[in-house]
Amino acid sequence: MLQLYWGDGKGKTTAAMGLALRALGHGQRVSVVQFLKDGTSGEISLLRRCGATVRACPNAKFTWQMTDAEKAEARANNNAALQAALAEPFELLVLDEACAACKSGLVEEQLLKVAAARAKTAEVVFTGREPAEWMQTAADYSTEMRSVRHPYAQGVTAREGVEY
Repeated sequence: MLQLYWGDGKGKTTAAMGLALRALGHGQRVSVVQFLKDGTSGEISLLRRCGATVRACPNAKFTWQMTDAEKAEARANNNAALQAALAEPFELLVLDEACAACKSGLVEEQLLKVAAARAKTAEVVFTGREPAEWMQTAADYSTEMRSVRHPYAQGVTAREGVEY
């Protein structure tokens, strides 16, 4: 099954990582690729300790802050991480921020389509704000996270241990 957690609201990554923890608790092989993230958020060390394979972008930062060279490096790293994940057996593959990586050209779209095709034999999860049309069409589950109220609008930044 292909699951898609998308939208401007909080909880996309949280839902995907919760699913990963549940799968690990049942002895399943879990692989996570974090696009546009450096792999230092709080859940990552726990997922690794529980047996998940986690790959992240080593030069993660906002795309509008990247130079063309940094974008090329990120694309190469992201493609390599996704290819490595697809080469290993898994029951669950989480592609965190796949929507944004696809939209910004920081991962090869065809590789994401290959990952989506694996949803015939495994669980595959895409997260992000603006999924490509083909992602919406291919998704077996599509959950939109919509922001109704967010503390950031009042100047409250992310809190360690809760949001990163």
